[in-house]
Amino acid sequence: MKKTFLTLLAATTLMLSSCLTTGLGTTSPTGSTGSVLGSVLGSVLTNVLFGGMTFDQSSLLGNWNYSAPSAAFTTEQTLTKAGGAATIASMASSLASNYSNIGINRNNTSFSFLEGNKFSAKVNGIPFSGTYTYNAQNGEITLKTATETIKGNVMKTQNGMGLMFDANQMVNILQKEGKVSNTAAVQAVSRLAKSANGARVGFELTR
Repeated sequence: MKKTFLTLLAATTLMLSSCLTTGLGTTSPTGSTGSVLGSVLGSVLTNVLFGGMTFDQSSLLGNWNYSAPSAAFTTEQTLTKAGGAATIASMASSLASNYSNIGINRNNTSFSFLEGNKFSAKVNGIPFSGTYTYNAQNGEITLKTATETIKGNVMKTQNGMGLMFDANQMVNILQKEGKVSNTAAVQAVSRLAKSANGARVGFELTR
């Protein structure tokens, strides 16, 4: 098992290095290729939502800023069927390119979870807020604004927290909440989330 994981990790490193060299995700939202590479490889260690590590309610509280794309699968079975860790790295690299085209960065995208189950957030610089419910057992989170309900998943990553959504919910986050006008980039993100059964995409957040 350990040998298999190390083989996947090595393959992921080679593949992602190639992607970065050929222009896929060459510029991270913070301007550092190294930070994207480090984040993607960190995510390889925790790339399953159900059965992965979650936060308790108190640990979720606080301010979280966007640092990199995040991708995961709902279960080990869906991850294996999709191609394993290399698929996660490929998705995250493609997300980095599309997020860069949208303009998402650490300064304009963040989430704050407050006492009393309230939250405030910015996506693409557009603020929105409301209430949230969180299930610490499986990491499921529901954000309720004045106009809609958005369901997602939270999981621990090596660097902080992954906040991820299915294709429809991610489109809501980008277009309805973030007012993103780059339709091509939004649809590319949606296609990534739909590219394999059980895939989720979103944001890696750090304090």
